[in-house]
Amino acid sequence: MEKEEGIQPDQPLIRKFKEDSLKSKYSPKIIALLVGVVILGILSGYFISGTNKTSQNSASNSGILNLSSASKGTIVGSNDTTTFKDTVEGTLKTGGIDGEGAFHLVRPGGDSQNVYLTSAIVDLSKFVDKKIKVWGQTQKAQHAGWLMDVGRVEVL
Repeated sequence: MEKEEGIQPDQPLIRKFKEDSLKSKYSPKIIALLVGVVILGILSGYFISGTNKTSQNSASNSGILNLSSASKGTIVGSNDTTTFKDTVEGTLKTGGIDGEGAFHLVRPGGDSQNVYLTSAIVDLSKFVDKKIKVWGQTQKAQHAGWLMDVGRVEVL
């Protein structure tokens, strides 16, 4: 019978490990630090998400239930004027241009002055044929001269 290389007949198959290799490489201080970092991450995420929820809730709750009777001065939508910093006034009509926008604002100066609108925050259909002021964020458009995502509406 041939001897296999690497196996010595006088060495046991089971070896004992050194005591140092059995000890954890992580001390209790390092484990406590890692647990603390995870907890701080979870808490900061919770509080950051909480601030976004309150701004969304205030946007939906700031409206009135029956917008068809919205009177002058009624404001609906988000209070976030840093995101929705562009403003424009006009009379709201239905219809976009070549698939861009679901509504448009008619302004003096003809069709070239129309602003085409979309909104995920405000139901613009409740303001059709009303003179309004909108706050929004200008979007890149292919066909519309001005395309805006609306975040806030005021009835004028």
